[in-house]
Amino acid sequence: MQREQAGTAGRREAAGEAGQLSLLHGFVSPSRSLGTQPAAPRLPIARVLLDSPLPHLDRAFDYLVPANLDDDAVPGARVRVRFGGQELSGFITARTAEADTSARLMPLGKVVSPQPVLAPQILRLAEAVAARYSGTVHDVLRVAVPPRAARVDKEFTPQARAAAGIPETGDSAAGESSAAGEQPAAGEPASAETVLSGPEGSGPNPWTRYPHGPRFLTHLAAGHSPRAVLSSLGGYGAGAWPEEIAAAVKATLLSGRGAVVVVPDAKDLARVEKALTERIGADAFVRLTADDGPTPRYRSFLQVLHGDVQVVIGTRSAAYAPVRNLGLAVLWDDADDLHAEQRAPYQHVRDVLLLRAAAEDTALLLASHSRSTEAQRLVTTGWAAGIAAERSTVRALAPRVVSTVDSFNLERDPLAARARIPHAAWKAAQDGLTRGPVLVQVARAGFSPALSCQDCREPARCRACAGPLGLASRNGIPACRWCGRPEPVWSCGNCGGTHLRGSAAGAGRTAEELGRAFPSVTVISSAGDHVRAEVPDAPALVVATPGAEPVAAGGYAAAILLDGNAMMSRESLRAGEETLRRWFSAVALVRPAGDKGLVVVTADDTSTVGHLLRWDPAGAAERELELRGELGLPPAVRYAELTGSREALTAFLPRLELPAETRVVGPAPLEDPPGPVPVHRDGQLGGSGGRYRTLLFFSYSAAPAVTAAMRAAKAAVSAKRTGDPVYVRVDGTDVL
Repeated sequence: MQREQAGTAGRREAAGEAGQLSLLHGFVSPSRSLGTQPAAPRLPIARVLLDSPLPHLDRAFDYLVPANLDDDAVPGARVRVRFGGQELSGFITARTAEADTSARLMPLGKVVSPQPVLAPQILRLAEAVAARYSGTVHDVLRVAVPPRAARVDKEFTPQARAAAGIPETGDSAAGESSAAGEQPAAGEPASAETVLSGPEGSGPNPWTRYPHGPRFLTHLAAGHSPRAVLSSLGGYGAGAWPEEIAAAVKATLLSGRGAVVVVPDAKDLARVEKALTERIGADAFVRLTADDGPTPRYRSFLQVLHGDVQVVIGTRSAAYAPVRNLGLAVLWDDADDLHAEQRAPYQHVRDVLLLRAAAEDTALLLASHSRSTEAQRLVTTGWAAGIAAERSTVRALAPRVVSTVDSFNLERDPLAARARIPHAAWKAAQDGLTRGPVLVQVARAGFSPALSCQDCREPARCRACAGPLGLASRNGIPACRWCGRPEPVWSCGNCGGTHLRGSAAGAGRTAEELGRAFPSVTVISSAGDHVRAEVPDAPALVVATPGAEPVAAGGYAAAILLDGNAMMSRESLRAGEETLRRWFSAVALVRPAGDKGLVVVTADDTSTVGHLLRWDPAGAAERELELRGELGLPPAVRYAELTGSREALTAFLPRLELPAETRVVGPAPLEDPPGPVPVHRDGQLGGSGGRYRTLLFFSYSAAPAVTAAMRAAKAAVSAKRTGDPVYVRVDGTDVL
């Protein structure tokens, strides 16, 4: 949004009809000289997609290819062109023999790199994502194509590759080693033993614990494209979920096809990398993640582009990797909010992979310990098949789960409903420490993430942005959790009090309290900026926030799930679903009930806790989806959020030609925006009194018409440059 605001002010259309025409078609008048350089003899026209966030420029423009740039100006290459009196970057999308206009075209200014980084299938995917989210192709390509590193480009010239002994076809030894000599002969199906085999000493293939698991791998190895939603039972050890993903990737490689694996964060990426290294070899795949830095990321991207490797693992941007002959796309934990892009058009990786699987006819695997309502909708509609273990297998592999607020425990401990750590949880921790590490899951990081007035209990707010105040340590200074501003001298705006109290306990405070209660036991904290990947099997108390739980090689002896009521009381449509997802992710790290693995959960919601007690993620997702369908809420329907000033929304909505079934809610003022207040194009703060929101609810069948109408309206407003902007966000996971 900030780039859109900045770009709008910097790009002005030429005055008059002729100026408008020249700006939109990229040509000059016949009276202007184009120089003496002749045009390319064959396919002299290049269609260029500009690097511009303006919606009304979201299309390709024709340029003349000079003869000296003919060899380098290939489709997919980065170029520099003159446009509207400025020099802009862009990508060549195609070379053609004729232009769309009879006017004299402007020539390409420069080919920045002849590397065809914008592969045709990725361009089509970006166009589909932009259409689905009412965004621009430029914004999608900003994520899909990594920034260029000039030094790396030189490593992938034909001369450099020939000197390195890499064939021009891109079929390098690294790519051929992916199957490690196990790829079957042409027309010969892979045997069940080959598909289900794993590294020596790895134990049985984890897919055998699911009734339809071996069949899924067999279909992959045979070159088919099955689509499945997996409820994984493996959290640690040889049967963990990374091993399941590695087995699916190996089966895909046996068919001669490639794979893309997307995970939420670096911790999960490291686990998948280790599993793939053991199963297919370290040279058979590359990582695509911004955490590796621009140079390694771009080198890995070009390796994939040239076909040197067939497997890509990474975070969000890896979903667009230009894998040749893609056979499988895998997404781990699709409900994790890290899969949602934080910049326009705010696309979710799950939808990106769904669009790619449909366009390229590839297999798709959505795997998680729980099951999101979006994944359940795919199963309910028959688009994907659900894969889950039978009840007997669940009982053998899952730990025992105990609720502290059921009738049995309340009779023995009447204060359990009000205590943050009830007696049953203390006892479970004491017993578990005699057998190994014990996991304690807390809702928030920090020491006291929420503060309030000691006298009137009014929440403490920042004087600059009205954000909540928190305390990072016992002797720390209260600071705003939004803008970071410290508040060493604070006074309550309600009663004038100057004393603060902690209204919520974070991971730091919980670790301190447990350290005093168990003075002879090591306390390990994994939260915030200090996330641990693994912990030893020795007795220890591990205090972690959701998603930051370290893995114990032999599993945790016990786990205590605290702050369940706080997590479920959030003002969010997905509060219950998200809480259950966090619980399942933690419980999967605990030893089975046969090994005395025990989980204690403290929450009052009997329905959500009941699904955890029964280990029934599919049933929870099915029930939640049915309730959403009755209420007409996502994901049973789709929706869009329009944000802006009241005047801008009032002018924008009439431009939309919406289907009659579309439900419009608003505009309504945003009284408490969930984060720092954005700065609008005019430099004014969008405060609580100036920002309004309108919600549009529409069916999946009507979605193409609605998103197309919003894109057209955004382009029209952008071209006229009148009024305040309206920001469109489709299917946001944190809006409702």
